[in-house]
Amino acid sequence: MGSLPLLAACCSLLLTVAAPARDSTTSVCASQIGDFPHRNSSGLHLTLHHPQSPCSPAPLPSDLPFSTVLTHDDARVAHLASRLAASDPPSRRPTSLRKQKKAAGGASGGHHLDDDSLASVPLSPGTSVGVGNYVTQLGLGTPSTSYAMVVDTGSSLTWLQCSPCVVSCHRQVGPLFDPRASSTYASVRCSASQCDELQAATLNPSACSASNVCIYQASYGDSSFSVGSLSTDTVSFGSTRYPSFYYGCGQDNEGLFGRSAGLIGLARNKLSLLYQLAPSLGYSFSYCLPTAASTGYLSIGPYNTGHYYSYTPMASSSLDASLYFITLSGMSVGGSPLAVSPSEYSSLPTIIDSGTVITRLPTAVHTALSKAVAQAMAGAQRAPAFSILDTCFEGQASQLRVPTVAMAFAGGASMKLTTRNVLIDVDDSTTCLAFAPTDSTAIIGNTQQQTFSVIYDVAQSRIGFSAGGCS
Repeated sequence: MGSLPLLAACCSLLLTVAAPARDSTTSVCASQIGDFPHRNSSGLHLTLHHPQSPCSPAPLPSDLPFSTVLTHDDARVAHLASRLAASDPPSRRPTSLRKQKKAAGGASGGHHLDDDSLASVPLSPGTSVGVGNYVTQLGLGTPSTSYAMVVDTGSSLTWLQCSPCVVSCHRQVGPLFDPRASSTYASVRCSASQCDELQAATLNPSACSASNVCIYQASYGDSSFSVGSLSTDTVSFGSTRYPSFYYGCGQDNEGLFGRSAGLIGLARNKLSLLYQLAPSLGYSFSYCLPTAASTGYLSIGPYNTGHYYSYTPMASSSLDASLYFITLSGMSVGGSPLAVSPSEYSSLPTIIDSGTVITRLPTAVHTALSKAVAQAMAGAQRAPAFSILDTCFEGQASQLRVPTVAMAFAGGASMKLTTRNVLIDVDDSTTCLAFAPTDSTAIIGNTQQQTFSVIYDVAQSRIGFSAGGCS
């Protein structure tokens, strides 16, 4: 394949982002964050921010049109579906990256980058990181520097932008990570087993530079991508440090990533943050996804919040071993089961995902849900459909009487959804049912998960839910 032209300087974001004024929210944000991040006997605990929270270290613009959110959400869902359609492999396109130059003596820990050669690598479109992912902070290097990172249960490889960004970098909060400033940084050789594992972690093959450095390629369904050298360094959260952490040091990073420095992967894969920290913390993590007006958490390892959890087994699937599959078994509106055959709930593979905004349901289930909610809200004035959302009402969700919607899962787990989990405001005068139909892959999205504590207990192959998790 041919190579794309190289850029000598960093490019701007597809969408230029301006940080909102923080003066009026500084004290509020400080009180929300408390003593995070920290580690205790129950695990490692990090602050988690809504992508449009004024307290986020890398916020999206507060006036971002919701139609843009839905466009990127649809791109993410389309690729998640393509990953599960084994008979329909995704198309690829090439990108180019200047290769890393071998350091003096041929050591794999060299930091120097040069323009001596090119690598042309095919990129498969991957999951859109778009605008739905929540944000936390990660420390990297020795001495440690903190970076704002989006969190994604649908991705495996953790990566961030690295200086000197020989091809392109999107705009981020704070300085780029500089490998030359870290005494514990090392690039990874092509013969390392971690280089071979990139295929499963990124759905793209690895490449090898002339100086024997392993090149990763992480691509996303909205045409965003990151390409660079697979590297190892010390990762830190507060005062807790973990050496020899494998991640991508990005030299060509293009697309809509907000103003974050990169991405933390939490999928089921050897290169994910979860699996790399498991020897110290165990194979589990939990989170509470907050609203834009609150702060949540991400915990790696066991986390005893004092809440009661109802658990559903992780469903086994050969479609994609890295994703988190569960089985939806029923739904009700106002206490009444939907008028749909029980077999319809499990007619499609179902995953739970932190980065998808709008839950996708099998078409028959969605049709029954839409009808039931509309009947329960017969007194509300209907509004035209908005993008992929077909059941809309005039006004704001907080101003309407909204029925309780419950989702049931195999094993007895359930989620009793409140107004904020059922409707989503799309503009100042319209609110819509936060569900959409699909004929490919059902997805439990983050609007429905907001303010629930969700535990991914990989060791025991189960996922737990508890209401009121962010409080």
